[in-house]
Amino acid sequence: MVDQTEQQESGEETPETLIGYYRQMALIRRFELTADQMYKRAKIGGYCHLNLGEEASVVGLMAALKPRDYLFTNYRDHGYALARGMETGAVMAELFGKTTGVSKGRGGSMHLFDTETRMLGGYGIVGGQIPPATGAALALTYRGDPGPEAEAVMCQLGDGTTNIGAFHESLNLAAVWHLPIVYVIINNGLGMATTVKAAAGEPDLYKRGCSYRIEGERVDGNDVVAVRNAATKALDRARIEREPFLLELVSSRLRGHSVVDPARYRSRQDVEEAQEADPVPAFRRQLLEAGLLDEPAAQQIDTEARAQVEAAVTFADASEDPTPDELFDYAYATPVANSPNTLPGEPVTGKLDPAKKEPR
Repeated sequence: MVDQTEQQESGEETPETLIGYYRQMALIRRFELTADQMYKRAKIGGYCHLNLGEEASVVGLMAALKPRDYLFTNYRDHGYALARGMETGAVMAELFGKTTGVSKGRGGSMHLFDTETRMLGGYGIVGGQIPPATGAALALTYRGDPGPEAEAVMCQLGDGTTNIGAFHESLNLAAVWHLPIVYVIINNGLGMATTVKAAAGEPDLYKRGCSYRIEGERVDGNDVVAVRNAATKALDRARIEREPFLLELVSSRLRGHSVVDPARYRSRQDVEEAQEADPVPAFRRQLLEAGLLDEPAAQQIDTEARAQVEAAVTFADASEDPTPDELFDYAYATPVANSPNTLPGEPVTGKLDPAKKEPR
């Protein structure tokens, strides 16, 4: 995670800051391209949703968060985990379902979790992250007074999530209780295969907090600095004034909803426009034109990202799989009476001894 405290306080951009953003964007791009390959090689099971095309939004948001803040995301969470500071190998190992993963192989792609970086999920259910994030913000109101050093919560969600009940219920409570939370909508124009205009009576999604008197703003999600600035302002407001905020970032995903989605619902024009707006090569060109990078330096960053991800795959491949006898570990945070401890097919009184054909 790039430390932007000094830069944010001075209000000036530094070459190191901007190059750091590109370094993270390049890493996320390489990680997601590799995750796509690993899924198709059956190294990754379950569902797999990629941040391809959303790298500027991801990096800008994570640059605005302070280490003490809490993050909740939906299932498109790989880039957030990397930019928040999780180790690349541990993230890849989680996708592989290995014991060295950030959730010990139990969460997989959609359930990345790490208390050290205060990323509390990765949620597989649409909107599942919104009530817990709102509850976390409520908890923060009991932990200290508002102010510049107070903690805040960021809750990321997709455009389709704004149509579910938990979104509106949570925003209402956040407004009534004056909670230090910023809800961030990543609007890629599609809720799976349904366009925002076809699904939302108010397609300007940042306005959907108006009925709860929650301020909102729409920002170009392909502009990493604009995203960071808007998110920083919203988080500072949440800390100091204890008021929620609704931030909408507009960016396009370059692939289908998930790795297995061919996205046939998108026209050729839609695909071409998304590719033209691709934030990673665009930001690379911007840095080159500004003289902050030269081509060899940019290639070096890309090479380092590739090597880092290749090392992550090697680490994940060499890691141990969970064993069946560990199935019920971590099911509860503390011991619970009568909790399950037998595998399917085993007698409830104990494990079956194959030699004696009876429980042992």
